[in-house]
Amino acid sequence: MVQSSEIVPPKRTKEEMEEEGDEMSLMKKLGLYGGEVRLVDEGEDSAAEEMMLLWGLQQPALSKPNAFVSQSSLHLSLDACGHSLSILQSPSSLVAFFISSLNCLSPPPPPTVSLTFLLLLFFFLSLSLSIILVLQSTPGVTGSVMWDSGVVLAKFLEHAVDSGLLLLQGKKVVELGSGCGLVGCVATLLGAKVFLTDLPDRLRLLKKNIEANLRHVDLRGSALAKELTWGDVPDPELVQPLPHYVLGSDVIYSEGAVVELLETLQQLSGSETTIFLAGELRNDSVLEYFLEAAMKDFVVGRVGQKQWHPDYCSRRVVMYVMVRK
Repeated sequence: MVQSSEIVPPKRTKEEMEEEGDEMSLMKKLGLYGGEVRLVDEGEDSAAEEMMLLWGLQQPALSKPNAFVSQSSLHLSLDACGHSLSILQSPSSLVAFFISSLNCLSPPPPPTVSLTFLLLLFFFLSLSLSIILVLQSTPGVTGSVMWDSGVVLAKFLEHAVDSGLLLLQGKKVVELGSGCGLVGCVATLLGAKVFLTDLPDRLRLLKKNIEANLRHVDLRGSALAKELTWGDVPDPELVQPLPHYVLGSDVIYSEGAVVELLETLQQLSGSETTIFLAGELRNDSVLEYFLEAAMKDFVVGRVGQKQWHPDYCSRRVVMYVMVRK
């Protein structure tokens, strides 16, 4: 008798099927985004569980920081939407000093690796990591240079539009903490009417990048820089009518800014508004605090990296989509 070579999959237990069903029930479409996202389940410890899941799955500490950017460079070059963008950065003297110091002071390895060399190497690596953490938690610095989360979000928008999961043509978009303006410029190239917002002292750099990258382009959308301080009453032009989308990259950097950020998100969003936030995984307590507070008024879902641009994924970055309850 000829025996079949077909492999019969093992029977799944009731617990495994229930677990799979629970996971599938957490996958939903939110707002104007056509892809399914994993809901951050509401509950007393849901934000803490999300942190454990994120750090366990992505292990951000094992991934290279600044995979797509360099804070020591005055420009970031990026191809997006068929255009070559050149984003001007303005690293502070403190940033430039530390980065150049790390580059210059790192000693070359001796012919025979010694204990002294290994100790020196450990010192410089520790110093480098400490500086990055300090800079990323300092609002006065993060807005003048690019971080990976901004590049990831910009390329995600392009990829989502190309994949038919997102429509920006003719939509009103408000970007929070625009900084150098990359995300807002890409949204403009995708056909949106974009308001790029930031603090008063950031607008000069922001306007320079808008002018330099969009001036000679046949635009389907429009871009306008606007002053916005989180927690203050927004300019009427930002909320009348409310935007279809609110975007933000690297805006969750300290617990002190969370309350004002959420207040502004509430002011800018209505039942038809979809929010995309991308950020660096560097401080789980700040992100956990934000999620706990956000879930009181918003439904929050995490966008899986399979839906990001395949060439611009990073285990150090997370992206959420949010809608009002």
